Amino acid sequence: MTPKELRNILLSAGIPVAYRQFEEGNAPALPWAVYYATQSDNFAADGGVYVPVQGYAVELYADKKDPSLEAAVEAVLNQAGVFWQKDETYIESEKMHEVIYEFEVLA
Repeated sequence: MTPKELRNILLSAGIPVAYRQFEEGNAPALPWAVYYATQSDNFAADGGVYVPVQGYAVELYADKKDPSLEAAVEAVLNQAGVFWQKDETYIESEKMHEVIYEFEVLA
């Protein structure tokens, strides 16, 4: 999966999406998501990369906990065959609820 493919998957959830961050002053109204590549976890064989595996994170931001929004993001990830893990937090200084999805895909 390429970053562009992941972007298209996330856009199908119906929210604005950017790679890593929206430019300062150009963030849309909540909710929105950012995604980015994280550490790779390649499978080695015969002294080289046999199967490239890329980690990704998707950060979903909203002004409050929104189970239906989370369900929409999870549905598009599930439909794409992504096995994800989820964590969440509240960012007091920004007054935003953040849900983080982490997963690995074949690169």
